[in-house]
Amino acid sequence: MRNLKVTAAYRGTRYHGFQRQSNALTVQEVLESKLSKVLNEPVTVIGCSRTDTGVHANMFCFNVKTESKINCLGFCRGVNGELPDDISILSCEDAPLDFHARYDCKGKEYIYKMHCSESKNPFAADLMLHYRRKFDIEAARKAAGYLVGTHDFSSFCADCTNVSTTVRTIYSFKIENSGDSVIMLVKGNGFLYNMIRIIAGTLMDVSEKRIAPDDIPDILAAKDRLRAGRTAMAHGLYLNRVFYSEEELMKET
Repeated sequence: MRNLKVTAAYRGTRYHGFQRQSNALTVQEVLESKLSKVLNEPVTVIGCSRTDTGVHANMFCFNVKTESKINCLGFCRGVNGELPDDISILSCEDAPLDFHARYDCKGKEYIYKMHCSESKNPFAADLMLHYRRKFDIEAARKAAGYLVGTHDFSSFCADCTNVSTTVRTIYSFKIENSGDSVIMLVKGNGFLYNMIRIIAGTLMDVSEKRIAPDDIPDILAAKDRLRAGRTAMAHGLYLNRVFYSEEELMKET
């Protein structure tokens, strides 16, 4: 028995998230179908995260156990030859049998992309949020600064019923812009359901002066979803990096 640690990228537009569902197409379903064909045995893919409908991934890690003796290069080539154009295998390596893509994950980095212009970008319709006004970078950066550190993020969680704790640590939060593009980069040890999308939406409300940057500490303290801002659309969100060592997680933080 082997345990393969695999990284992949996907465009989430036509998928109902990563996790397998009985009534909708998901990334996991497609991966399991194609891997089973290449490995010549039925397999189960264990993903590092559950991404929502329409969310993308620049780096998604999963593990799969197999009896196949296929080498890692052959695996990558074989699976990529079977996958649709919106999913790609980036790397494969043998991992210890007890490696688990989800439980061994030390942290993740997400990015949220916005196209800030009255005119839409026809080349990014499902890849960036179209935000039809100027984005106040400085106000958003000030607000984001309050989110860095260890906090109870209940106010930024759409459904907290299935987690044992709503406390998470954000190690870094950067907001970059170039021309009409704004990109938020958030690195942390874990994220609650819709947490990044609610944070992004809240920063849009900050930009529009519906919420003041200095209101963020009170919003955190309230532990009330109704106190935070809107939930930003899914198609601007990307799982950007996944970390399996504390050293990599803390680098450049």
